[in-house]
Amino acid sequence: MLPEGTSPWRGGFPPPASLSGMAGARPEWHQGRMEMISRETLHAQLRALGVREGGVLLVHMSYRAVRPVEGGPEGLVEALTEVLGPEGTLAMPSATGDDDAPFDPAATPNRDDLGVVADLFWRMPGVLRSAHFDAVSARGPQAEWIAGGPFVLPPAAPGSAIDRIRQAGGQVLLLGVGHHANTMLHLAELVGGAPYRSDFHYIDASGAEVHYGENDSCCEKFELANAWLKAEGLLREGRVGHAEARLMDAEDLVRIAAAKVRADPLLFLHGAEDGCEECDEARASV
Repeated sequence: MLPEGTSPWRGGFPPPASLSGMAGARPEWHQGRMEMISRETLHAQLRALGVREGGVLLVHMSYRAVRPVEGGPEGLVEALTEVLGPEGTLAMPSATGDDDAPFDPAATPNRDDLGVVADLFWRMPGVLRSAHFDAVSARGPQAEWIAGGPFVLPPAAPGSAIDRIRQAGGQVLLLGVGHHANTMLHLAELVGGAPYRSDFHYIDASGAEVHYGENDSCCEKFELANAWLKAEGLLREGRVGHAEARLMDAEDLVRIAAAKVRADPLLFLHGAEDGCEECDEARASV
């Protein structure tokens, strides 16, 4: 269960000042060089890629790669929502970037590297944000179930919001980002029995610092999953906006990647000779 007094937070206030005025405007460096992608074109691209109407969709993205699109960041969220339809549920990562302050799902900004669209999404009307410091935000019929699950550690462990997306038959959409951003692979590591843990901490509601072990690395070798999915014909590739897009079923990804981890528990870590500090820390924990 969630810690006492915590529950998914319901969004619904204006976007941050950094996004004001972006809707419908071309970023200046694109002027005269890149086509504005219409809402109708976004719909067609998403449907051609294989986004399922009525499904659950977890999106990791770089808006810089997708833009310019009609309606700006908010228009992109609405295009995704419209393609999913009224029975569909849209989800995005919504983790804090400050491990040294208690997480408030109603106020704590997203980690910077999650991008402007994800930071806009959790603030939008009808969006639920989980109370976990490594939060997921969701909107749609399954949002409350996804965001209202138990408080688990490591954050992507079975029972987490990420796992609930998998259990719901969800898809994962990567827009302009690689598998290094694919949170579902952290679940696959744990399902497959990856033994490494790095020391992380968070601040609980009482202000206490709580340490835990997280299956962490540089995540560069998560890109191996691309070839695994392609080999089984389970990866859809195309373009959404101006970004390269990759779509997969979460269940397929976890099944395949977890089996690879069972066979080689350290396959997502760089070798000691590669000089990767994050992977070295993970390896040292084994």
